[in-house]
Amino acid sequence: MPLLFGLTLISGLVDAVSFLKLGHVFVANMTGNVVLLGFAFAGAKGFSISGSLIAIAAFMSGGIIGGRLNRRHGESGAHLLSATTIVKIFLMLGAAAIAWFWGSSGSIGYAITAILGVSMGLQNAAARSVGVPDITTTVLTQIIVGIAMDSSLAGGTNVRWRRRVFSVVIMFAGALIGAWLIFKLGIAAALVAAAAVLSIVSVWAWRLGRAA
Repeated sequence: MPLLFGLTLISGLVDAVSFLKLGHVFVANMTGNVVLLGFAFAGAKGFSISGSLIAIAAFMSGGIIGGRLNRRHGESGAHLLSATTIVKIFLMLGAAAIAWFWGSSGSIGYAITAILGVSMGLQNAAARSVGVPDITTTVLTQIIVGIAMDSSLAGGTNVRWRRRVFSVVIMFAGALIGAWLIFKLGIAAALVAAAAVLSIVSVWAWRLGRAA
């Protein structure tokens, strides 16, 4: 479970990069992307039809890769997470290198969006395969409504409320850290930080897999 919290932190961090610096698109939150795409088609300023479509297509590509990895490593959630995060580390570092050397405007920004979209689609596929309740790593809508519906105020028993609240907090923290790094040090620094967190998750998952 802590491994998935690490991936939740990554989601907030990487969406900060994509939304703030890659043309107001999301690479982890596809619900938001579909909504933004609707805005763009309606002619709203500051939103990119191309950027949103690239993000969605890349995310789906990552999901396909994740499905293949699941069929190879799915018998062990730890092995699956380790394999997934290794791929994600290379994708994050590749995106960071592109941003460092060539910036993030125009077609370069679309390339970074595509790389990050593949990474997050891969992550979502892995999280779905592992299937820990109330930790999706990217989507908070059902988690937040679960907090409300199962609360004492609603006559519930506050089931898994700590896990749910922490998921929200860790996503917020990822977005906060990502935005701070972007404004202070740039996109590349935020993506390198994401790769560093992924390295910790990958090693931890590998050790758990060996111990199993």
